[in-house]
Amino acid sequence: MSSESRRQLLNAVTDLFLLDEAPSEASQAHYGDIALHSLPHLETGDRRDYAERVSATPTLPRDVAVTLASDPDSDVARLVLKLSPVLTDTDLAAIAVSQSQHHLMAIAERVRLSESVTDILVERGDRDVLHTVSANEGASLSEKGFDRLIERGAGDSGINLALSTRSDLTPNRAERVMRIVEQLSDEGGLWSKPSSEALTLARQARHQRLEVKLLLADLAAGTRPLDEVITVLAEEDRAFHLALVFAQVASLSTEQSLRVLMQRDASGIAVACRALGLSNGAYEAILTLRARRLIFAKDRVKDDLKSYVELDTATAERTMRFLKLKTKLA
Repeated sequence: MSSESRRQLLNAVTDLFLLDEAPSEASQAHYGDIALHSLPHLETGDRRDYAERVSATPTLPRDVAVTLASDPDSDVARLVLKLSPVLTDTDLAAIAVSQSQHHLMAIAERVRLSESVTDILVERGDRDVLHTVSANEGASLSEKGFDRLIERGAGDSGINLALSTRSDLTPNRAERVMRIVEQLSDEGGLWSKPSSEALTLARQARHQRLEVKLLLADLAAGTRPLDEVITVLAEEDRAFHLALVFAQVASLSTEQSLRVLMQRDASGIAVACRALGLSNGAYEAILTLRARRLIFAKDRVKDDLKSYVELDTATAERTMRFLKLKTKLA
């Protein structure tokens, strides 16, 4: 009944649970019961270690993920809030309206955020949270949320510059933000960067938005090879633009593309790339981008590239057809 005994028990059961890539509902329920009964008795450091271990596990029982993500200690909750694929918008919203700014920051760093969750972050978040949300292209902004972010970021050069460099801005929003950027630059003294550099970054972002539209048009017309487009975008660390390309060529939603591209397990993006006939070199460029974004070791890139080389094209194509059918029927 000691804390140490419970820690050992939870670790042992977790070892077994993680070995099963497709656990049954009964197995998940049993594991969830053990985890939920053990967690309240563990020391903070032990809860943090456990959370780091299971944060990105797609089969983790939702009740366990919610318990970890709601932990009063933000160090325990952080990685689960940032990475867990089992947390729903309802879960994230409930945590966002009740927990600390550190919890909000972790949510703001998720690869993908719905408008409803982003709206809460924009309303409740401090300056650090607002900076993170404005720079996160995976954070969808409703009209209300965008207006509120502009309002709360008034006079804050970092927020407005981050917004101006987003690649997902509509022409109307981009024009609006650019006017603010130019106004702040003219006033002087507000930018952490020299005004000319700030304007250059904002205009470069606007150019990139136009560029990706042209690239998508070239791909649709067959005038530019997919390998070339993927490699260029990956080497320039343009993850959101990569997701747009995958969405078009693989007939996926942008949200699905982003999730597949940036989830820690590379099997999904490997299947998509192999089914599209992407070369080993182009895939390696994607792995390098992922390593930068997800802080992977170089050995991880080598291992994932080796697995890709061995991946059979026919198997990848069957898997993609199955996933698209499954998504359509859901």
